Amino acid sequence: MAEDESPKTEAKADDKDKKRKLLGIEPVETQHELKLKTRTLKYTARAGVIPLKDPFDETEAEIFFISYTLDDTGDLSKRPLLFSFNGGPGSASIWLHLGAIGPKRVRMEAEGWMPRPPYSLEPNEHTWLDAADLVFVDPVGTGFSRAAKEDLDKKFWNVTGDIESMGEFIRLFLTRYKRWTSPLFLVGESYGTTRVAGLAGHLVEKGIAFNGVILISTAIALRPIFFEEGDDLPFQLFVPTYAAAAWYHKKLSPDLQGRELRDFLDEVEAWSGGEYTVALLKGDRLSDAERQSIARTLARYTGLDESYVLGSNLRIDIMRFCKELLRPEKRSVGRLDARFKGIEAIGVNEMPEFDVSLVAIKPPYTAMFNNYAATDLGVQTDLTYIALNDAIEPKWEWEKGKLPNTGEALRSAIAKNPYMKVFVGQGYYDLATPHFATEYMINHMNIDAEVRQNISMAYYPAGHMFYLDVTSLAQLKHDAGAFVTSAA
Repeated sequence: MAEDESPKTEAKADDKDKKRKLLGIEPVETQHELKLKTRTLKYTARAGVIPLKDPFDETEAEIFFISYTLDDTGDLSKRPLLFSFNGGPGSASIWLHLGAIGPKRVRMEAEGWMPRPPYSLEPNEHTWLDAADLVFVDPVGTGFSRAAKEDLDKKFWNVTGDIESMGEFIRLFLTRYKRWTSPLFLVGESYGTTRVAGLAGHLVEKGIAFNGVILISTAIALRPIFFEEGDDLPFQLFVPTYAAAAWYHKKLSPDLQGRELRDFLDEVEAWSGGEYTVALLKGDRLSDAERQSIARTLARYTGLDESYVLGSNLRIDIMRFCKELLRPEKRSVGRLDARFKGIEAIGVNEMPEFDVSLVAIKPPYTAMFNNYAATDLGVQTDLTYIALNDAIEPKWEWEKGKLPNTGEALRSAIAKNPYMKVFVGQGYYDLATPHFATEYMINHMNIDAEVRQNISMAYYPAGHMFYLDVTSLAQLKHDAGAFVTSAA
């Protein structure tokens, strides 16, 4: 090769590395029927991308979505429209889509455990489609959504860029499908709640006001659920969920084990938010007698050995708890759902080998989405559908180095649009976004007393994705349906 050809070849290689293959398809429309016990839903599904463009009309990213519109509903201005997001950051919308809200659902065991392969889809009798038209959105870098070039990832992989890009997608969708006058709703799960709380505040300034926001497994503030050195707040807020997990796995004394879960948790929350919080505030000023007393009670509520609690300086890290509770059985409990039990190779590790509650859902959901998209929805592509992009979170930029709190954006949205209501759903066995931490977040939003009744909460006897449990799924459908009806 001649010397003068080398730089050109390298430049082409660099361009090839930076440019991405995009899906590049107009939305594909297909017609479907869902037969429920009391009625048959006829609906139109759309699967495709909406491009996000810069001021020079150059495509910066493609956002993949799947939407469902109920047919023959008459005036669309009266038909609610709901935009759904999962979390991460780095998660596609697959979980709420095929787990709770969409017309099809991945068949799992009744409690939510992984079924035997091969996997299958089933009609979702608890779909929300009878109450609202649905749009499932994959943020940049998840699902089939991609930035046009690698160096554009950073524009979208941060709190503000994520909110602005998803807000622009919503604006474009409302315009393309003529839904500006429909009652509008947002639903988010986990970091998706961070996103939708921010979207509510961002879009009201753009002239887009929502009737309701649904928060599932809430993370509108990340400090209460991130274990950082020197910050005792998460240690206080996780104790009730540790207690719920110990109760579920029958690791408590008979007097506690025999009580109803909610009654037991009332006692634990009062202690954790009171005596335990004061003890942690004292730090090294805590006397030996006080330390022993706190350790005794903490061990009693969490099912751990008192010596382990003392050795942990009265502060139990989430992943250590997941390993320690069932250590004698060489089992761990799930982070996303503490009901799940993982098989451990050895009993001496400090942390679990894996999160069994995450591993249990990945294969069935991934397999079923890919099959469903290609066969039922007509999506033809060789692109990989990225259900969970592990590359995003390490590259995600927190603004000014701080963990985000979009609770203020949500508060501002309610103040500016006092008709907007908020529904919060939490699982008792969720160790990713514990219910007591969610209550802390909601109670620290500085909501004015006049609109405080706009926020309602419900609790479910399952984990982070509490809809995996069919009983909780049915209850969520009832609760969400009533919420949409009242807010619309």
